[in-house]
Amino acid sequence: MKVTNDYSEQDRILEVFKDLNRYSLEIGIFGSDDSFIAMIANVHEFGMTIKPKGKYLTIPTKEAGNRRARDIPNLFRPKGVNALAVEDKRKRGKNKDGFIVMFWLVKEVNIPERSFIRSTFDEKEDNWFEFFQNRLDDIILGKITAKNVWEQLGALITKDVQNKIRDIKTPGKSEMTLQRNPSKNNPLINTGRMLQSVTWKVVKR
Repeated sequence: MKVTNDYSEQDRILEVFKDLNRYSLEIGIFGSDDSFIAMIANVHEFGMTIKPKGKYLTIPTKEAGNRRARDIPNLFRPKGVNALAVEDKRKRGKNKDGFIVMFWLVKEVNIPERSFIRSTFDEKEDNWFEFFQNRLDDIILGKITAKNVWEQLGALITKDVQNKIRDIKTPGKSEMTLQRNPSKNNPLINTGRMLQSVTWKVVKR
């Protein structure tokens, strides 16, 4: 009796694992897509203290809207108040102050850490590993490709990170921010632009 060894299946499985190792997964908000949102995301992820180049930072109130100080004529600093204001002509005689605050003057702004990427990885890493393991048989059987699995994993992680952004409530918005956006209590969602910017990329090693 002649015995032969067929290593073709073993070789095919080894090639599958080699194919898996040809790719890696990148998750986050990429500066090449939107550098401004990437910067905002980085500030929230790690926290930051912002200090002025001059003496004060000017923090706009609801009345200032999206305007800068140079866009508003006749600004003045009321006596004893760290603010820039305009005369309140409509309420003069009723408003004892006689002015409307357009900007608060502060020496620094402390933005607390609100991690949504690192914290999601800490909470969900085991789930993602299980998801990946459960698809190994499908790869070996040729039902899906290695790249398909990386794409599926990327979509899952992105969804989890976006859910984390939606769920974060603390540290909450500052009092000044709430005055500008009283109906929005999620500190990481204003326009939704950062939320939608979270994505993934499958790249070859």
